[in-house]
Amino acid sequence: MKAAWYERQGPPREVLVVGEMPDPIPAAGEVRIRVAASGINPGDVKKRQDAFGIGMAYPRVIPHSDGAGHVDQMGPGVNSEWVGRRVWCWGAQSYRPFGTAAEFTVLPLDHIAPLPEKVSMEQGACLGIPGITAHRAVNIGGSVSGRTVMVQGAAGAVGLCAVALARHAGARVIGTVRSVSDQSTALKAGAHDVVVSDNMLIEHVRALAPEGIDHVVEVAFGANIDADVELLKQGGSIASYATDTAAPKIPFWQMVFKNIGLFFLGSDDFPTEAKTQATRDLNAALEAGWSGFEVSELVPLAQIARAHELVEEPVQPGRIVVVL
Repeated sequence: MKAAWYERQGPPREVLVVGEMPDPIPAAGEVRIRVAASGINPGDVKKRQDAFGIGMAYPRVIPHSDGAGHVDQMGPGVNSEWVGRRVWCWGAQSYRPFGTAAEFTVLPLDHIAPLPEKVSMEQGACLGIPGITAHRAVNIGGSVSGRTVMVQGAAGAVGLCAVALARHAGARVIGTVRSVSDQSTALKAGAHDVVVSDNMLIEHVRALAPEGIDHVVEVAFGANIDADVELLKQGGSIASYATDTAAPKIPFWQMVFKNIGLFFLGSDDFPTEAKTQATRDLNAALEAGWSGFEVSELVPLAQIARAHELVEEPVQPGRIVVVL
């Protein structure tokens, strides 16, 4: 098969190689997907950069955890009904060396979900880690039906999924964005109101939700924790999947007096049942009319280094997808 890989970490044009590798064979409980589209997440780029300082877990890595395509082969114990089905997948390169930047990828059956017929392969390739993270971030504190949810970074990949899922679950959704130009993205995803993150954020959100926020989905924990705590109701909660600083300070006593619940989310290790429910709810939101992601560019596998550069230094809003 044709595949992209790296055997050392560094800049994309220095370490990414495109060439031929043996076709993978699924083991028991696994399926093989003929990949049509491979999504790139920030974590995929950070692994290649060694941004986390943990080095190479495997001597050769095919990058990207998310993708979409057709099941073309099954391992022992997998029902034959999966053959030929359109699917999207996640975690292909989580605790595994070979991801979706290849003609074929092999992964466990519980790492795939049916792709609705009206949803493109490119959209399916974007769903995995952002969608599952967003679902966990929205729901980990309990049902949000009838509650007010604030999504920080509502125009980002996880943020817009969180907006769509919270709206689909019956919440009133307030999104925050970096600039006025991002407001339309959050509104399109389903936010009832969108506020630009500036030094008037607290005042603007209070005007929209004078009784306070029930739950916050947080992308920049260190930068936003003070505002989040200030805006939350008694007994409110925060679910954070990212931070702008690795060792943030927190307003401990204010959080204690408000009885605030705090959840930290690492998508690789969510419970299997939570991931499965996320796939159902994401598909349901898409089938109910959520338009999904804006894809800014489709890049052929042969130009994967350029695709990684576009993720590192975006030139326009939207997701970058590698196509095969």
